Amino acid sequence: MIAVTKDYGTGGSRVQALQGISVSLARGAFTAVMGPSGSGKSTFLHCAAGLDRPTSGEVWLGGTRLTGMREGRLTRLRRDRIGFVFQSYNLLPALSVEDNVTMPLRLGDRSPDRAWFERVVTRVGIAGLLDRRPAELSGGQQQRAAVARALVTRPDVIMADEPTGALDSRTSGQVLALLRDVVSDLGQTVLMVTHDPVAACHAHDVLFLADGRLVERLTAPTPEAVAERMTRLGEG
Repeated sequence: MIAVTKDYGTGGSRVQALQGISVSLARGAFTAVMGPSGSGKSTFLHCAAGLDRPTSGEVWLGGTRLTGMREGRLTRLRRDRIGFVFQSYNLLPALSVEDNVTMPLRLGDRSPDRAWFERVVTRVGIAGLLDRRPAELSGGQQQRAAVARALVTRPDVIMADEPTGALDSRTSGQVLALLRDVVSDLGQTVLMVTHDPVAACHAHDVLFLADGRLVERLTAPTPEAVAERMTRLGEG
């Protein structure tokens, strides 16, 4: 991101959700984004993923400039080069786990690379669940399927929006460890929005937002250090 701003509304009702954010993320790193409610975390993620267009500034994915890209091309880029993991899993209930995982490929008329597919589903721990429907899985298993779906296209980056928000603490820890493992074992890049200091500590570094601005970057975070900074920003 280079000097990214994002405004909503006009005139007296205008709200500046992002204010001149410039940041780069290392390939093969796990980065968390934190901040008080209304700090711009979700807007940051949406602009980084090409789901929302900045008012000004530039967003790049590797050597590709997303800013100004036509909607059709941007849709294809998101499908092929960005994996998404959401709090609510977003699995299609009528489809099997296997069909949910391979959905991004089939939308792009691509056949799965079976060797990569097998590696992914084995790595995330759902190889024995592929013929089940989402309703037959626990929350943690559904989120593992969502991680597999995000990985199946070999994306440049996985964008995770509160991926453990609907899970209990034990299952949350398992999913976060899985995300950390896909970074270290598969060379994946992960950008995660979270409100949980413990979750953020699975990342290599944490970006702190406040009032739409990037105010700090913490490397090798600990729960105590994250909580202290969040307290200073007015939450906790």
